[in-house]
Amino acid sequence: QVQLVESGGGSVEAGGTLRLSCAVSCYTCDFYSLGWFRQAGKEREGVAHIVTSGGTTVYADSVKGRFTISQDNAKNMLYLQMSSLKPEDTAMYYCAAKRRSGRLLPHEYDYWGQGTQVTVSS
Repeated sequence: QVQLVESGGGSVEAGGTLRLSCAVSCYTCDFYSLGWFRQAGKEREGVAHIVTSGGTTVYADSVKGRFTISQDNAKNMLYLQMSSLKPEDTAMYYCAAKRRSGRLLPHEYDYWGQGTQVTVSS
């Protein structure tokens, strides 16, 4: 059984910072990658993901240079450090995991957390 639990969301002013965390619980965590997604409207979009073996990262253009994804394999934790936040970053943020290689696309991910809300005010 796989469980992903996000935390760290909240309200912040534009220009501020937040750090999201995701606790990954599973019997055998042989995931190929872990990722962060967000949803403000109808569509869920990829924010960043990290290959669990090797640490290669991919970011959406909209967050490059502002967000940093990282993992702590010993603690089975995934993080998203967000800085220089903008009102357009307001969304529900989801942690996700998948077992196969691929792209930062929601339909390629197998397991999802419940989400944590991030609100950025201007």
